Order: sequence, then structure tokens, then C-alpha cells
Amino acid sequence: MHSLPHDHTGARIRRLRLERHLTQAALAELSQVPYGTLTKVEQGVTPASPYVIAAVARALRVQVETVTGQPYTTELRADELDVLIRPIREALDVYDLGADPDIAPRAHELLAADAEGLLVAVRAGEIKRVAGEVAGLILEATTAAHAAPGREAWLLLASTYRTAYDVASKLGYYDLAAIALARMDWAAQRGSDAVIGGMYRYMRALTYLRDGQYKTGQRLIDLGLRTLEQADAGRERAVVTGQLHLGAAVMAGRSKDQSRADGHLDEAGRIAAGTGEAVETHWLAFGPTNVAVHRVSVLAELDEYGQAAQMGRGVTIPSEWPKSRKSHHYAELARAQMWTGDLDASFQNLLKARKSAPQQARYHQTVRETYTGLEAARRQLPENFLSYGNWLGV
Repeated sequence: MHSLPHDHTGARIRRLRLERHLTQAALAELSQVPYGTLTKVEQGVTPASPYVIAAVARALRVQVETVTGQPYTTELRADELDVLIRPIREALDVYDLGADPDIAPRAHELLAADAEGLLVAVRAGEIKRVAGEVAGLILEATTAAHAAPGREAWLLLASTYRTAYDVASKLGYYDLAAIALARMDWAAQRGSDAVIGGMYRYMRALTYLRDGQYKTGQRLIDLGLRTLEQADAGRERAVVTGQLHLGAAVMAGRSKDQSRADGHLDEAGRIAAGTGEAVETHWLAFGPTNVAVHRVSVLAELDEYGQAAQMGRGVTIPSEWPKSRKSHHYAELARAQMWTGDLDASFQNLLKARKSAPQQARYHQTVRETYTGLEAARRQLPENFLSYGNWLGV
């Protein structure tokens, strides 16, 4: 069997625990993670779920990325992605310095087309291309907004900040993603757009979901819903409102509150019945399909893996769905199938996740944890399974 990496998530948890002179029993008590689960995770026998990772990180008082090992610097360096991060960081830093005298921004229509193109590209899984282009567009849009301030200019700038958030979060630079979100809110306020304000709170809530701060995340969802009430009624507001309910459902599922999760899913389903598939509305991919996909995710968060796998097999993904969303769904389904012991189906969905959006899947924590679980569970590994692990860098 291909050996587990020395620095898998469980090994990092063990190292962090020993650094703090804690026994496994003590960490289990502090984190409220069952002792048996914790021991198996440390051994690499059981993959660490997002809930376990967040709970352990909070108990050890470290960042989640300290536990997960993100960003994956070796792979980022091999893909020549690491050198693209600093320009993004620098572009985000000059938000309040006014117009740059060395930059002559193009017409708004040209900038808007480029900003929309990057939103589409990142959802097509073209992370490297977007990472290489977004910093320059941020600088140009920043100067344009300061030189000729107006609603459209500020909202265009907010769009570029959103793309920076997408890139940073997908590559595991969560500190940079947080800065990009703050800049997005700063620009959206100047554009006085309640819908963008609601989206910002949805995206910010997801950062608290990842850190296991579910109550704070729910408060942000509630604030986002109240913010959206200030927007004009219509399909755009309905789509973002529905997406907020989907985020709240996952939040409730991870905090093991099934009743609240079901309530948010039902409300999202009601809204989706009215909007239909609204893939291109702010590129949230909201609609009946996204509700179905989130039902699978919520069942997995509730540890109902059998139901999640069964429901996931019945979901039909529309051809027009963004490749990044397809890849994420296949990764979630693979995780559920791995837990049910359907290892071959799980690996097939990992392959689908890579085929849909390879740059995203390579840096996706769920893909890596699921691969670790499959590797520990199988007695014989086919050659393409080992090749997949080499591609991941594990």
C-alpha cells in the first residue's frame, strides 16, 4: 500500500497536541470530539471531517489552516501559483490611496467586461489564469473608481475584490481571502448596493463556518437577510436570499441542528421554485439543482452519509453549471460514499472532481481528506489511484 504522508491532518493534530502536552483523552474532552474518532484521525485511519478540524483547531487555539496544512506550498510552488499571490496582496493594500498617477484606466465598459470574464473563469476552474490577471485589474479599477467615483465604478471594484477572494480561498490563503472580503464590503458600501451587501455577509459567514464559529456565522446570515430587505424586490434579490438560506443550512448541519437546517433548505427550495435555475445571477448557481446539492452536503454534515450518498446519486447536474460547482459536488459525494464503504464509487467521484476543475480539486481539502480515507481503507490500490495521490502531492 502507498504509505500515508507523514504530514496528513491527523499527524498534524497529534504533533500540535503533543506540543501542548495534552493526552488524546484531554484533547477529546476539550474539543468535544469523541475519543475514538480522535485516535483514528491521528492514526490516519479515519479522515478528519470539517467539523472535527474546526473543533480541534478551536480547542488547541490555532488557525484551521494550521491543522489542515494550508496553503499547500510545495504544490503551489510546483504549479507556479505561489508567485501570483503577492501581487494580489499588494493590489488589495492600495484601496484607499486614491488614483494612481501612473495608471490610465480604460473605459468602464472594458473594465466591466474583464471583471465579468474573471468571475466566469474562476468558476470554470481556471484559477491560475485568474490569479495572474486579477491584481492588475484591481489596480486599474481602483484608480478608475477614485478618479471618477460613482455607483457603477465602486461596484466594479467590488467585483474584482470578490474575484480576489475566490482565488485566495480556493488556494488556501485564508488571511488574504479575509482582506479581500473586507475590501469588497468597503467598495460595496460606496456603491450603495444592498444585494452586494447581502452577498458579502453570506461570503463572510462561510469563513466562520470553516472556523467552527456557527453562532457568529448564523448572525451574519441573519444580518445579510435583513440587508437584502432594503433591495428592490425581484429575481436578483430572491437569488441572493435563497443562497443565504443555503449557507445557513450548511451552518446548521455542521452544528448538528437538523431541524434548523431543514427549515433553511425548505425556504431555499421555495425560493428556487420561483427563480428557476439562475446560474448567471451573480454567478451563485442558485436554483433547484443547488438546493438538491446542498441537501446532500447537509446530510453529510449531519453524519447521515448513507442518505447523503443515496440522494447524491439522484442529483442531475445541468450542463451549464459552473465546473467549479460540479467539482465541489463530486468531492462532497465522494466523501459521503467513502464513509459508507462504497470505495470504488467514491474514487470515481474524486476523478470526476478532478476532471471538472483540476486546479480547484488539487487544492480542495475535502478531496485530500477523502483520498486519505480511501488510502487507509483499501487493501489493493489500482495504479490510477496511486497516480491520483501523486497528482495531489500526498
